[in-house]
Amino acid sequence: MHKDELIQLHTLMAQIRKHFEHTGVNNSFGEYDSLSISPLHVHRSKAEHKHAIFVLGNDIASSLSQDEISGIGRTSVRMHELAIRASGNMANTN
Repeated sequence: MHKDELIQLHTLMAQIRKHFEHTGVNNSFGEYDSLSISPLHVHRSKAEHKHAIFVLGNDIASSLSQDEISGIGRTSVRMHELAIRASGNMANTN
C-alpha cells in the first residue's frame, strides 16, 4: 500500500475507535495511545502508520472478542503478531 492509502485506512480505524468509545465498548486503547501517532500526523513514516494500524486493529479486535476461540479473537492475535513484525521492520528502516 502507498502511504496515502495507509493514512486513509488509519483514519477509518480511528473513526471505528471513536465509535466504540461513544457507544461504551470497554477498551482502553492504551497500546495505541502510547504510540503518539494519529492519522493527522502525515509527516510520520509509512512504517509508523502501518505499525499504528496493526496495533489499533489489535485493540479493536480485542474489544469485539470475548475469548481467543472466536474468529474475532483469532484476528486480535494475528493483528498483535503483525504489529510486532511491523515494529521490527520499522527499526530496520530508521
